[in-house]
Amino acid sequence: MAALINNTKSLWRRSIRLKDNQQPDLTKPGSSELPVTLAVIGCGQRGKAYTRYALRAPERCKVVAIAEPRPKTRQHFADLHKVDRTLVFDTWEDLLAASAETISTIGKRLADAVLIAVQDHMHAQVAVAFAAQGYHILCEKPMATSVQDCIKITNAVNDSGRIFGMGHVMRYSPYSREITEIIRSGALGELINVVQVEPVGYYHFAHSYVRGNWSKEKSSSFSLMTKCCHDIDLICNWFYPAVPVKVSSFGSLKHFRKSAKPKAAGSATRCLECAHEKDCPYSAKKIYLDPVAQGDLEWPAETIVDGLPDIENITEALQKGPYGLCVYESTNDVCDNQVVNIEFSNGTTASFTMIAFTEAICDRQTRLHFSHGEIIGDMRTFTVSDFRKRTTKVHRPKNEGGGHGGGDLGLIRSFVDAVSTGQQNLLGTNASEVLKSHLTVFAAEKSRRTGSVVDCIAFEQEARETSANESM
Repeated sequence: MAALINNTKSLWRRSIRLKDNQQPDLTKPGSSELPVTLAVIGCGQRGKAYTRYALRAPERCKVVAIAEPRPKTRQHFADLHKVDRTLVFDTWEDLLAASAETISTIGKRLADAVLIAVQDHMHAQVAVAFAAQGYHILCEKPMATSVQDCIKITNAVNDSGRIFGMGHVMRYSPYSREITEIIRSGALGELINVVQVEPVGYYHFAHSYVRGNWSKEKSSSFSLMTKCCHDIDLICNWFYPAVPVKVSSFGSLKHFRKSAKPKAAGSATRCLECAHEKDCPYSAKKIYLDPVAQGDLEWPAETIVDGLPDIENITEALQKGPYGLCVYESTNDVCDNQVVNIEFSNGTTASFTMIAFTEAICDRQTRLHFSHGEIIGDMRTFTVSDFRKRTTKVHRPKNEGGGHGGGDLGLIRSFVDAVSTGQQNLLGTNASEVLKSHLTVFAAEKSRRTGSVVDCIAFEQEARETSANESM
């Protein structure tokens, strides 16, 4: 508590040096030409991905406060963004408390917006708390891991009247934006059907959904939500204003289970002690240790240690932690393959497939079928066929770098634009629409578990009634 008080005093001294017109009300359109200030909660891979924009365009946004429990990761992030040491916190609760103190003492929040990039099950608690303090919010996907928590966040954000951005980055890449423009233009007639495949990547799935943070539904959520909620969101966006009315889904954990363990692996539970390791595509040595030995210090190796990866700390992680476990001996329980079928309110349809066993990593394969044309794409290029003109044209959207074909950059840039002008519409969506696409994902998982076709309208109505009853 003493440290918190000292932090607050330091903030007070700095605030006195600022003129009142340097911290305007950012809820008013066009209110400021100063950089949007960000408090980052979670300084891991996603936190780093979004805040690269602050380094790239410091005149647009600036990281001024952070919360991160891992000491080396926290220090590296603070140094990278030159964050004042009084605004570096171990936990989000400490940051929230410091913010409450400065609001009560000097009438100002620590930053204009918070970027929430903590583990999925924490999103609701963090988002609701900071919405109550009046922060604009950018939340990594998924919104939350339960229907009721998604509704809580939506209500909190709508009550606050602040800007809300969701980590559905696929909407914001030049590739997706160009396709969306063609759909909206009507140049190919009415969009009637979408077929999309999400090739997760064999070692990406092993890293994240077998050994990693998203491997167990109890501690995270089901894989359709944690991996593919932005695919369903993008499909819903393409068909808008039509909405999902029926959904069905099938899927299972087919391969990453003990019954599929190669006999040559014997009783080994870790890759570094396994006789079959050299012949296993999911070898932790191949995925983490070999790349680091060759100088590749980025994903996925950077995510399994605190600080920069090296031979010593990666080896220790594989010897002691979950990332060194045999994929057939891990405690994972989420689907490694799943299909989803959706019918929309205007009679149009979509199908989506999530599959772990691919060479491609997250390079979606998409076919959009219109009444007068077709689009076929792979997240890098797409081909437009116009049946009326009998023309075919290949489009090569600019890739601005970063993750998801420029989607990471596109999202944070759109969020900063929205915050600096007070215009939620610059994000192309809002919390209520994000909730609807999440409810479609929850409905699909209900279908998979029950073996039934789920009525999306009835599912949403029941969810809202349950939420209302719980809040009474």
